[in-house]
Amino acid sequence: MRIRHEVMPFIAIVAVVSICAGFFLNAWMAGCASFLFGTAFLLFFFRDPERTPLPDSALILSGADGRVMSVARLFENKCLHADCVRISVFLSIFDVHVNRAPVMGISKFIGHFPGRNFFAFREKSSEWNQHNKILIEGLKTRCLVAQIVGPVARRVVYWLNPVAPSPVKAGDRIGMMKFGSRLDIYLPVTDVDVLVKPGDRVRAAETAIARIRSIEPGFQS
Repeated sequence: MRIRHEVMPFIAIVAVVSICAGFFLNAWMAGCASFLFGTAFLLFFFRDPERTPLPDSALILSGADGRVMSVARLFENKCLHADCVRISVFLSIFDVHVNRAPVMGISKFIGHFPGRNFFAFREKSSEWNQHNKILIEGLKTRCLVAQIVGPVARRVVYWLNPVAPSPVKAGDRIGMMKFGSRLDIYLPVTDVDVLVKPGDRVRAAETAIARIRSIEPGFQS
C-alpha cells in the first residue's frame, strides 16, 4: 500500500507529543502506546491506493472517496458562469483523502480561498468554508472542483503546477485534503446526466457520478 510522504511531519508531531508525555508525566508505556496508535492512524489516513479509472471518456468520475451528501442545481457565478449541478461528497476519517481528476482535460488552479470552518455536512460550508478551487477544461465539458476544509482540517493541497495549466487524464491524482472532509464538483447542467443520488457511496476514479451527453456511451479516449 502506497503512503503519501506528507505523513512524515504529522508522525514527527506525534513522536514529540508522546516523548513529552512520557518524560513529564512519567508514563512511558502510555507514551509508547499513543505513538504507536497515532502513527498507525496516520499511515492509514495518508494511504494512497492504486486505482483503475473507468475507461469510458463519456463518464465523469468521482474525485473523492466517500458518500454523496447532496446533488443540487444552482448558478455558479464565479468560474463556470452557468447553471450547474453540484455533486457534494462527504469524506469520513476512514476514507482515502487523495483527490483525483473527474475528467480528462487541462487543469487550472484557480486559487485558495480563506474562510470559515463550519462542519462540512452543513450546506453553507460549500460557500463559506476555506477551500481550493480547480477548473478542468475538457473537450466536451468543464468541471470545477472545490476541496473544502471542515472545523478540524486546516490544509488542502493541489499537487499539479499552481501557476500554469497542466494536462490531466480522468482519474489522475491532483491533490489531497489533509483531514479535509468535503469535495464539491460543479458541472454545467446542459452538458451532463447525473448518475448518483444522495446516500450513494463513491470511490475516486472508479465510480461514475455523471455522463457527458455529447459523447457516445462506450467511447474510449
